[in-house]
Amino acid sequence: MKKSVAIIFAFIISQFQAQQGAYYQQSAKYKMDIDVNAEKFTYQGNQTLEYTNNSPDQLNVVYFHLYWNAFKPNSMMDQRVAGQGKNGDSRLQKDGISRLASIPKDEEGAQNIHWIKQNGKTLKFEIQETVMKVYLAEPIKPNSSTSFTLEWDAVIPQQIRRSGRNNREGVDMTMTQWYPKIAEYDYDGWATFDYIGREFHAPFSDFDVTIKINKDYIVGAGGILENPSEVKGYDANAKIKSDKNKATWRWTAKNILDFAWAADRDYIVKSFDVPQGPKVFLVYQNNDKTKVWEEAQPYVTKYFQLMNTHFGKYVYPTYAFIQGGDGGMEYGMCTMILGEAKNMEGLMGLMAHEGAHSWYQQMLATNEPMRPWMDEGFTSYAEGYVMNQLFPPQKELPNPFVNSINAYRNFIKKGIEEPAIWLGDHHDNGTSYTYASYVKGELYLVQLGYIMGEQNLAETLRQYYDQWALKHPSDRDFLHIAQKVSGMDLKWFQNYWINTTKTIDYGIKDVKYDAKSTTITLINNGQVPMPVDFSVMTKDKKILNYQIPLNMTHSWKEKDAYGEFKTMPYWPWTQKEYSITIPYTKDQLSVLGIDFSQRMADVNTADNFVEVK
Repeated sequence: MKKSVAIIFAFIISQFQAQQGAYYQQSAKYKMDIDVNAEKFTYQGNQTLEYTNNSPDQLNVVYFHLYWNAFKPNSMMDQRVAGQGKNGDSRLQKDGISRLASIPKDEEGAQNIHWIKQNGKTLKFEIQETVMKVYLAEPIKPNSSTSFTLEWDAVIPQQIRRSGRNNREGVDMTMTQWYPKIAEYDYDGWATFDYIGREFHAPFSDFDVTIKINKDYIVGAGGILENPSEVKGYDANAKIKSDKNKATWRWTAKNILDFAWAADRDYIVKSFDVPQGPKVFLVYQNNDKTKVWEEAQPYVTKYFQLMNTHFGKYVYPTYAFIQGGDGGMEYGMCTMILGEAKNMEGLMGLMAHEGAHSWYQQMLATNEPMRPWMDEGFTSYAEGYVMNQLFPPQKELPNPFVNSINAYRNFIKKGIEEPAIWLGDHHDNGTSYTYASYVKGELYLVQLGYIMGEQNLAETLRQYYDQWALKHPSDRDFLHIAQKVSGMDLKWFQNYWINTTKTIDYGIKDVKYDAKSTTITLINNGQVPMPVDFSVMTKDKKILNYQIPLNMTHSWKEKDAYGEFKTMPYWPWTQKEYSITIPYTKDQLSVLGIDFSQRMADVNTADNFVEVK
């Protein structure tokens, strides 16, 4: 290669890499002073925000989220719920009618910005319901920081979804997404999705929050309580300090996505230490409907130990399960969950799911509005994995995820599936969103375990955590690791499973018995090609496994947690049928079948097995 050509080529490569951009993430430090009027469900807020631009771009504007502005009649959330009717989120409607439409004027959510300044200079801003666009007095150059100060007041909304006052379990205040929160900025630009009711995205931030509230209240929050000896509930020897009948709570947290808290006069607080961390707090109302919480400690302890071992260590010093009264929703170092529970398995199922979000929404902070399946789905997988060990099923199951696979099969029959790739708030049907994000996201990992082997999947999840904890990974980052660990090309699978609603359907078309062998013809009746685990059980209960690789993987698994495999020739994805001949006669065989482990999400298993008679 001539020197001049080499120089041009090197320049083109460098420009391409610059366009792609090296990884970076923004950071923020919040200091907030909050004065709560508990009788009127309002508060005054002051905020200082130190924001660092680690991107290669100069920022001329910034955006803040004002989530509570959604909780009022004729908001975008109200319009969306009304438009979906009974197909929408059941928590946001009653008998198909939006609950937001009937919020009284004095209970509408509001975040009223008095002013915002940058380095002391007053800024112009525009509010588009839940998004505030701020025009900067001076650009934020790459690798530089700036300081914002804000003053605002807020009305705590009627409890409709996640946030609010006097929820159905009687918790006075659930304070989530309650402050002006700066939007995330990354390679995709500003994350400025309107709040319609689904998911969130934010930069990793430090928090120093002071809350003044009536001294009779107990506050639960995600973070470290810096003055437990001066407030109610955390220190048996506390001497409560109050000023004008208000106690001051100071909470801090480092490198989390969001700070959330709740307050109630009937809360109690229990705490215990998980070996090797974290310290866990249970904050709930002490009544007959929450008695199960009293028995939770050993289950929660084992839960964190299992999660730490299999999915990566929880990095924060504390975690709080707080009775918030509206399903369950994850936040930094805490979750808000329903407090009332009939049994321990029900309570732990909720705790296991919301707690697992600390891995796949907090520490591995994917962009949820864009890729909800990566958080909800991976979290559901972790939940299923752990719950199977905390509460082993009475009847042995082929695998811990068989119930999710069966639920998916039943859902497909309704004909309303929507692709998992869709933006979280833009699904037309609430049930379709659930299956696209939770179930197909969970089964994405289950199918990968089937394709490349459970050991490779476990190693992929560990490396994903090791490489991307406390960062903002994407599906491309996860897939890169999965392909590297397995040695397989897996792009085809992700495209089919996430970007389409095509389904898997393999079957046994024909079986011919000869004097010394048996030939089985398999057929692909579906639209998603897959490698096939074909197994036989002999009359003496011996199981033999054959791996039929898919040509697009360009590799295969030789062993799995479910057995070792004899590798057969590739099955090209364009080929409808495939024949396999095994050295067993009819009188030696008991059962022939596709996927004895029942992990493959085949939508029709009626033709997957043949009992040899």
